[in-house]
Amino acid sequence: MGFSFWHWAILFLLIGVPVFVAVQSATKPSQNPASLVGFGGWLMLLAILQAFSPLRTLVSLGSSSEGYRQLMALPNGTLAVYGEVALLLAFVVFQVVVLVTMLRRSYRFKQLFLYQWFVIPIVFILDTAWISAVLGIAPIVSLALTGIWVAYVYKSVRVKNTFTKTGASGQVVSVP
Repeated sequence: MGFSFWHWAILFLLIGVPVFVAVQSATKPSQNPASLVGFGGWLMLLAILQAFSPLRTLVSLGSSSEGYRQLMALPNGTLAVYGEVALLLAFVVFQVVVLVTMLRRSYRFKQLFLYQWFVIPIVFILDTAWISAVLGIAPIVSLALTGIWVAYVYKSVRVKNTFTKTGASGQVVSVP
């Protein structure tokens, strides 16, 4: 079952409309910029979302408990579970640190919030690498091999000469 028109419409309403409103409100200059201080407007929404982010991570961790029970039955499963739980708890601690700096109105909040954004995919990659390494599963090998091919695609003269704007409409396939 794929995405129907209604799924896309709901997705547009949930994401597109708030983004449009945010962009529109950001382009309008404020009457008194000095009065824009404290948690209000879009910053209030961000504060609410940031306050719930550690809880969301903990709920995700809790909802994985059945999977953890099954994983612990495998060889090295206990080590895999403990490593993943430790990684996610460290992420929760970082989310709480970002929340505290926000609530204290610290100048470090903006930088830590940016770091939090970068940490999200890093946690995912570290988690995948940890589980793959401990359990001996292939996704880490696939990731590494694909990375080698990506490096080739960006460094190869043949690839550079093959994928050009001028040659795109000329020929379909040619093997030298």
